[in-house]
Amino acid sequence: MTVRVVVVGGGWAGTGAAVAAAQAGAEVILLERTDMLLGTGLVGGIMRNNGRFTATEEAIAMGLGDIFHVVDLCARHRNVDFPGHRHATLYDVCKIEPAIRNLLLKKGIQVHTQSRVKDVEMEGKTIRAVVLDSGEKIAGDAFVDTTGSAGPMGNCTKYGNGCAMCILRCATFGGRVSIAARAGVKEYAGRRADGAVGAMSGSCKLHKDSLAPEIVAQLNEKGVVVIPVPPHLRKGSDILAKKACQQYALAEFAENIILLDTGHAKLMAPTYPLSLLRQIPGFENARYEDPYAGGVGNSIRYLAISPRDNAMKVDGVENLFCAGEKAGPMVGHTEAIITGALAGHNAVRLALGLELLEIPPSLATGDYISYVNEQVRNNREGLAQKYTFSGSIYFRRMQEKGLYTTDVAAIRDRVEEAGMSNIFGRRLVPGSRAF
Repeated sequence: MTVRVVVVGGGWAGTGAAVAAAQAGAEVILLERTDMLLGTGLVGGIMRNNGRFTATEEAIAMGLGDIFHVVDLCARHRNVDFPGHRHATLYDVCKIEPAIRNLLLKKGIQVHTQSRVKDVEMEGKTIRAVVLDSGEKIAGDAFVDTTGSAGPMGNCTKYGNGCAMCILRCATFGGRVSIAARAGVKEYAGRRADGAVGAMSGSCKLHKDSLAPEIVAQLNEKGVVVIPVPPHLRKGSDILAKKACQQYALAEFAENIILLDTGHAKLMAPTYPLSLLRQIPGFENARYEDPYAGGVGNSIRYLAISPRDNAMKVDGVENLFCAGEKAGPMVGHTEAIITGALAGHNAVRLALGLELLEIPPSLATGDYISYVNEQVRNNREGLAQKYTFSGSIYFRRMQEKGLYTTDVAAIRDRVEEAGMSNIFGRRLVPGSRAF
């Protein structure tokens, strides 16, 4: 028996979906519009900070260890503390993409880059195939939309400060196309605190070679540098309210230059005017790596979110699932991998006629998925929040509910008690190859 799952979007959510579907025994086709996988994961680089440690260990216990093992192999620093965050792993953004690509290929996943999906073919409320720019049609039994929620360029101009020339490269590879929207789903947008649509990506990359040698040396050794900014050079604190990554919207991030070492120097600010940055000692020659317009703006996210249930199935389409930023105002790589894995696993279950899986709320990952859904569906203010295991509103909830822990043995016991041990590592398709 053969089950074909088509994953559209090759970011961290698409990676999670593809791996889980392959491990369940499906034939998996992953379609990515650009020439590289991982999307914003190419400029992110932060794992295991705060509650993401708990979520990561839950995911490993549930059968996603191969993904996080690759991340650990690409780590530049482990157990890094920086303002508001503890025990972070910083992976090398220059090494992670080929490592993840190799993992997908070893699992038999068909990876197609420069394969932008522009439309869908429907039969009633069921997607039969997606249509590429080339006109080629890719049929499947179930589909996973992990196309993200940023771009194309016009949206960054309309809701931000113009195209920031970012890693998404809409001008080169074409803008993001929502599979759910093409299938007739009415999507919604996240909001900022002031009611404006979307949110600005929360960090920039600087070339290390453009920084003072003493800053680079400390960054390479410790993984983090915190440099106080003279009051007259500080940006307005209102910039923090525009960030997608509200876990970093702390006073320390307005009062200091905070750099993390992810291969480049990750500047923990959505923008920083170059004219001001270059007045700070050590940054006289600073240059942005991504986005190139980091002195003015960054990409705008959360513009196209799909309504879904707690099994990650999209409302109104019989065989479509979603994950990552498509599934709510969710922030982070770990969050994307886990929602992607649940979507990919359930895509196989649906094709086989099995009951769809929901992660129990006794686990942080299950509580997170259901809580975000509840907030955006039933609470208008929920659209102005951003949800992540690493800070802000959801990390506080984790702590209040006793879900946050760094005790790996206790996390594994919790997963086992929930009946979820290796759930994403189990083969579902009869006669299929096991990984």
